Amino acid sequence: MDEITWADFEKVELRVGTVLEVEEFPEARRPAWKLTIDFGDEIGIKRSSAQITLLYERQDLIGKQVMAVVNFPRKQIGPFMSDCLVTGFANESGAIVLVSPDSPVPNGSKLL
Repeated sequence: MDEITWADFEKVELRVGTVLEVEEFPEARRPAWKLTIDFGDEIGIKRSSAQITLLYERQDLIGKQVMAVVNFPRKQIGPFMSDCLVTGFANESGAIVLVSPDSPVPNGSKLL
């Protein structure tokens, strides 16, 4: 495992946002949703593609708070432009489990 410095970690903007919209992404190589996420007034609305269809239905995601890296450069994913990276962990079967706070926090809150 490569070590990073505290200064490296401080550059990563891990923020909480609330999922506003979930769209199908049939062009994705692996099943994925297109998410529209509200990160509050400072950061605004960002979009991301997430391969989370095994555990999450569209209706389960609307209103859910998720943690994402919001300061990566935009990335083209097929015909879709991603503005942030939603975070998660693979469970024992390989399905992605989203990272989210246990209790509601203001959109845009930074991981401390």
